[in-house]
Amino acid sequence: MEMEKKPVRRPGRMIESVLRSLLRKPATIKYPFESFTMPARFRGKPKFHSDECSGCKLCVRDCPASAITIRKVGERKFEALLDLGKCIYCGQCSDTCPKKAVEITPEFDLAQVDKNTLKVEFHVKSEPAACPDPDA
Repeated sequence: MEMEKKPVRRPGRMIESVLRSLLRKPATIKYPFESFTMPARFRGKPKFHSDECSGCKLCVRDCPASAITIRKVGERKFEALLDLGKCIYCGQCSDTCPKKAVEITPEFDLAQVDKNTLKVEFHVKSEPAACPDPDA
């Protein structure tokens, strides 16, 4: 019967590790106090451009989480309701939109206490009212 060898323990090994880590730069940042920029191809909060939308609703059909709703509000004018609580930030809506009306932004700090604030409506930009002609 052979005896199993126990690992050799050096008493100063932990102290050596602690001293080495004290001299290194921290691996983390002080997030809320220091700004952080996401990498170039990061998929964050989607943004809808209503003036570009043609109403094809491909983004609605391709969304795996059913987080997008498009509704018609006028002649060739559409608004979107985006539920960020359902969104899985896959970027499929942006990839399939032929008019590039959906853009994926690098915005990532989306934590909320109230679930209703995660429902974002993108309204049609109102056109400026025509000024009355002073000659008339």
